[in-house]
Formats: sequence, C-alpha cells, structure tokens
Amino acid sequence: MISSNAVSPGSPASVQKRWVVCALLFAATTINYMDRQILGILAPLLEREIGWNEIEYGHIVTAFQAAYAIGLLGFGRLLDTVGTRLGYAISVALWSLAAMAHALASSIVGFGAARFALGLGEAGNFPAAVKAVAEWFPVRERALANGIFNSGANVGAILAPAIVPWLTSSWGWRTAFLALGAIGFGWLALWWGIYETPGHTAQPMATVGATPLDPTDRIQWRRLLAHRQTWACIAAFGLTAPVWWFYLYWIPKFLCSRHGLELAALGPPLIVIYTMTCVGSIGGGWLSSALLHRGFSTNLSRKLAMLACACCVLPVCLAPGARDLWTTTSLVGLAAAAHQGWAANLFAVVADLFPKRAVASAVALGVMAGSLSSMAFSQAAGWILQTTGSYWTLFAFAAAAYPMALALMHSLCPRLEIALLEK
Repeated sequence: MISSNAVSPGSPASVQKRWVVCALLFAATTINYMDRQILGILAPLLEREIGWNEIEYGHIVTAFQAAYAIGLLGFGRLLDTVGTRLGYAISVALWSLAAMAHALASSIVGFGAARFALGLGEAGNFPAAVKAVAEWFPVRERALANGIFNSGANVGAILAPAIVPWLTSSWGWRTAFLALGAIGFGWLALWWGIYETPGHTAQPMATVGATPLDPTDRIQWRRLLAHRQTWACIAAFGLTAPVWWFYLYWIPKFLCSRHGLELAALGPPLIVIYTMTCVGSIGGGWLSSALLHRGFSTNLSRKLAMLACACCVLPVCLAPGARDLWTTTSLVGLAAAAHQGWAANLFAVVADLFPKRAVASAVALGVMAGSLSSMAFSQAAGWILQTTGSYWTLFAFAAAAYPMALALMHSLCPRLEIALLEK
C-alpha cells in the first residue's frame, strides 16, 4: 500500500507517491487501448472471414460507442459516489472480461455484442484517471500528468499492431483477443494493492501537494448542465472525439485500400503513427505546464497549447491525395499526435473548471457527448465509404474539427473560471 506516513509538502517521498499513481494510470490506459485497437487491426482479415461490409463495420463500431456513452453516465456517477479506487477496479474487470469475450464471436451480431460490452467497461477509464490526477496532483502539474497517462493510449496503439499480427499468424485471431484481454487482471491486482485516495486515509492531503477533497455530495446532471463550463467541455469533446475514433478504426483500412497493405505490413506505419502520438500527448501537456511555470495564466496556457495542437492537425486534409505511404503516415501521425496533445489539455481544463467532487461527472458528460457524436460519425463514415469509396470528406472534417472546437470553447469560457455548484 502507499504509505500513510506523513511527509512534508514537496518532499521526494510525496512526489514519488503521485508519480507511482500516474504510472498506474498510464498502464491502465495502455491496456485499455490495446483491447480497443485489436478490432481495427484485424478488420481487413475479419471482413473477409466474417463477411461484413463498410456499413456493417460502421454498425459494429457504433455498438462500442453507444455502450461507451451509456457507461460514461454510469461510471461518472459511480466514481463520484464510491471513489476512484473501487470504481476504477470495476471498470477494468468489466472491460477485460469483454475483451476476452470477442474470442467467442463468429458473426456480425456476436462482434457487435462483444464491442457493446467492451464499451460499457472501458467507459470508466478516463473519468477515473482524470479524477485520480485531480486528487493527487497540484494544478501546475495536472496537464503534464494527464499527458503522461493519456500517452498510454498511444503506447497501447503501438503495442497492439506489434503484437496482434504475430499472435494472429501464430495462434489465430481468437488467441489475440484472449491474450490481450487477460492483461487487465494483472493490472487490477496492482491497483487494488497500491492505490489510496488522499484525504480518505491518515495521510494529509498536503503531503501530495494538492488541496483537500471537496464534499462528496451527489452532483445532479441538471446542476452541471446549468453551467456554460459544462457546455464548453461538451462542445470540445463532441467535435474532436470522432476524429480519434476515425484514426483508431479506419486508418488501418485506409492504409490497406490506399496503399495495398496486408495485415503483416500494417505494423510499421501504425507503430510510427502512434509513436508520434506519444510525443504529442506528453509534449502538449508539457507545453501547457511550461507556460504556467513561466507565469502565464491558466487560461492563456491551456488555450495557447490547444491552439498549437489545432494548427498541427490542419495538414491531415491532404492525406487522401498522398501517393507515398510514408507521406501519408507522417500526415496522419502529426494529426494524431496533435489530437493527443489537445486531449491532455482538455482533460486539464475540465479539472480547472470544476470542483473535484464533480470532475469525474463532468468528464463523463464531455466524453459521452464525444461518444454520441462519434456514433453519428461512424454511421456516416460507413455510408460514405460504401457509396463513394472516398476518404476526402472524412479527412476534411478531421482537419476542421479542432479550430471549431477551440472557438466554441473560448466563446463559452473566455476565462477558465471554476463552476460554482451550489448545494
């Protein structure tokens, strides 16, 4: 267990404790994305074996997103009620079982059901991780901590294309789902043995350099929705989340169709893309924190970092016209990296805008909005690709989403002022 012995604020012991927590969050997010990414990697193979078309594949992806939206509502409330330790454990156990259940699927309906169960469980990851960061980290370190744990998504997306083709070629695609799904139970044992919530133990909150926890009264959705801060988060997540889902589920198919790649050849470009996103995630969080340390306001630091990310996304609209595989890879990699830098700061903004007792619920609302918009995007993407075979419209949206989201967020919250949730 993390020791409850009191240490002085800012001491090496207190710093070590919060970065151990960050490492656990990073590991969980890595596992989360490995389990999530398998379908995108195996989609060309499963399309031939199971026999689905673009529209049906869109339905399978939508099943995950629908469950993710539902699960976010449940986990946001659960985490703010039972706490981060137990809530996160429930999430990981559910999604690990669901990931392994994919091995039992043999039809479109079966994959849809497995994806739905996976979405319910995985919905708890980001609300729990952001809440843990808000509990353990002071304001000036939150964007960096968010960037580090969020980079687990990129590491998971790197490891999956490195491991899944090998597992599939050696033992079949069912083994790939079973093996990666089982990893979550190892993490669960570590989490349960290590994590404690500051303020709920004998350890004073000051020893981790943060502020005392807020009261744990239930936060009603209508109270959150009455504030412009909530709508700013909904707008930002709602516009940009579909782009990340597009990268996860359609980029492998895009590379196969545009550049004629087979399963074994997908690994190198996907690994490059998601290696770039690691840099983007940590770099975006670092930029915001560096500006804060230089004396910039929280408002200006977050928004300048997000503006830089939005500008880096714009060239991705050229990807469908690129003839060289590595030009395409570079364009998509830069945009995906910028998305992760954007996300690191967006999660930090949520923690800036809401009291700690409402952070998980606010994240859940924002990510749920992203899941709902992603459902519409997935259906549209399936229809567009089935009827036109062209990716131009999809990449154009991917380029424009971030400047639009930042403009909306700034209009709703010109200053990042904390929402006053009256009791």
